[in-house]
Amino acid sequence: MRVYLRAVQQAVLVTRQVFTNQDGSQGILYLVSSDTDLDQVQLTTIYQRRWKVGEYHKSLKQNASMRKSPAKTLTTQATHFFAAVLAYTKLEVFKLKCGIGHFRLKAQHYTVGLKAMYQQLALLRA
Repeated sequence: MRVYLRAVQQAVLVTRQVFTNQDGSQGILYLVSSDTDLDQVQLTTIYQRRWKVGEYHKSLKQNASMRKSPAKTLTTQATHFFAAVLAYTKLEVFKLKCGIGHFRLKAQHYTVGLKAMYQQLALLRA
């Protein structure tokens, strides 16, 4: 549907997407575009592609430590960037092998690491 908003001078295209969540509840997602020549299928396809890019950036920042770079020089920043992308790639491979998401994989790896560290500390105390 083509609509006019008070804060926007030109018409915008609005479409509604109804979906069912895993718990059986229904959700509604409104998609808005300034390109009024699109149809609903095209707008939904563009949104799905953009969503994948958003997931990539979120996982790169939160799971591959992209935002926590202590690097100050160009060389160390480039190295950190390369290492973060490599870590994301490895997470993606694990995701395809295990069938679970990046955040759960990261949590499982942390749990294994914490257990190993705890065992080492217990050995040092003895």
